[in-house]
Parts: sequence; C-alpha cells; structure tokens
Amino acid sequence: MPGKKDLEKLRRHKRRRQRIIRGTVQFFVWTGVAVIYYTGFSLFFDTPLEYMLKHSTDGLRDEYKTLTARYDSLTMVLDNLSERDRNVFRILFESDPYESEAEIRSRENASYEALVEHPTRQLKRDLRQSTEELERRLEELNHTYHDLQALIDSTGTTSHNIPAIQPVINKQLTLLTASYGMRFHPFYKTLQSHQGVDYTIPEGSRVFATADGTVRDVLERNSTSGRTVVIDHGNGYETSYSHLSQINVRKGQQVRRGDIIARSGDTGLSLAPHLHYEVRYKAMRVDPIHYFFMELTPGEYRRLMHIAQSGMQSFD
Repeated sequence: MPGKKDLEKLRRHKRRRQRIIRGTVQFFVWTGVAVIYYTGFSLFFDTPLEYMLKHSTDGLRDEYKTLTARYDSLTMVLDNLSERDRNVFRILFESDPYESEAEIRSRENASYEALVEHPTRQLKRDLRQSTEELERRLEELNHTYHDLQALIDSTGTTSHNIPAIQPVINKQLTLLTASYGMRFHPFYKTLQSHQGVDYTIPEGSRVFATADGTVRDVLERNSTSGRTVVIDHGNGYETSYSHLSQINVRKGQQVRRGDIIARSGDTGLSLAPHLHYEVRYKAMRVDPIHYFFMELTPGEYRRLMHIAQSGMQSFD
C-alpha cells in the first residue's frame, strides 16, 4: 500500500493539474469573451482611428461634390463664352470660325466612343463603306494629280515666275502674326481689310524675292507703307514688300527667287519692326499663304493657317 507521502504527492499533482486545466479553460473563456466584446463593440461603435477615417472620407466626399458642381458650372460658362465668341466671329467676318486642335480631338474621341458601342457586324459594314469611299477618292486624286502634272509640264520655266516661298526665314512657322483678311488696325482700332501678311522679325532681317521677276517699283519716299519694293513676275503676278529699312535692288533690275532684295525695318505707319508682304494676281490682292507651297508640307501649311488665323491684330 502506498504510504502517506505518496498519497500526499498524488494529491498535490492532481491539484496542480486541476489548476492548469482551470487556468487554460479560463484563458480560452476570457479570450472568447474579449473577441465577442470586440466584435460587438466594432459593430455598434467606432474606434478613434475608424472614427477619424470615416469623417475624413466624408469630408473628401463633400469636397468632391463641391468641386464637381464647380466644374459643371465652369464648363457651362466656358461653353457659353465659346458660343458667344463664335457668334461674334460670324458677325464680324461673315464666316465660320476655324476649329482648334482641342475641338478636333474632342470630336475624334466622341467618334471613337461611338464606335465602341457599335456591334461587330455594323463595324464591318462601316469599314467596307469607308474603304470603298477612300478608293473612290483615291481614284479622283490620281486623275487630279495627272492633270496637275500636265499643267506643270506645260508651264515649263514659267513656274519660276510664280511666288512659291516665304519672303523671310520662318522655319518654325511662328513669325507670321497677322494674316490676310479683316484685322484690327493698330492705330485706328477698327476692323479693316488687311491685304497681305505681317512677319514680326527683327529690324535688318533678310527679305527674299519669292519668284523670278523684274523690279517694277522702288518706293523710298515717306508713306504709310514706308520703303517698299514691288516685283513684277509676269503672268499677272506681282509681289510687294513694305516697311523696309534698306533696299538692295533698283527699278528695272532682274531678280531670281531667293535673292536678297532688302532688309526689314519699321518705316512708314508701323506698330513695330515687321515685314508686310502681298501677292497680287491680275491686279487683285490674294492670300499669300496659298503661295508658300514650295517649302511647306501639308501639315506645316495647316499649322501656319492655324497660327495666322489666331492673330487678329495687324502691325500696319
């Protein structure tokens, strides 16, 4: 039989095991209670961090609504201003205003969005029709090209007598600031017909003959156009270069395209140093921009037209 010491040892071991079991059970019980309490608290109450995040989100949402309303209001105001400017342009110049690059991109984006919504069958049909239309236009352009080539061949050397370049060095296309048409006069502040183009260039810049011809007039006397050179190119073409500071040719002299005939200046009735250039065909002044075809690509021609149309203030 076990002795008293063994029984006491067994009882102590049993009590220790019971305490361990009781502590383990209490730990899991209290852990479960804490989890249940935290879960319940989280469902009905916010921690300080959660409260701050929720209210910061509410503030951002309110700010977003305010900015959206402001954006819509500004968009409406800009649309109204744009339409008003277009109406003023139509009234003053009796023509439709040109489209900006942003308007062209906006229209293209709208077209792309519309294409995305079309079914595949309709896209195939539209593509086939567009291809047929392009083939038809290509055939027409091919005939036009041959006609133009025949005309060029028939002109022979007389093509050198047609104005075909700019009268100044303008590789970046940024020097032309006033184009042909109705422009605001710099001194009278009224709309007047501007019969040429203005290049804002430093005084003393080189001025080139734009085609072969004969110097018809050299005007040195004081006038609104200042010092001026007029060249007769034959075939009904004449060019005029005004507000010069120095003239390098004389009346009756033969010149070739690209010859330096003068230096730009600020003579006559001029707002600032610039060159006023005109092209005349059969005594009628025409838009000189259409006579830069020898040195401009189609893209550069469109860009120059855009730059010229954006300037409403002439310099003479």
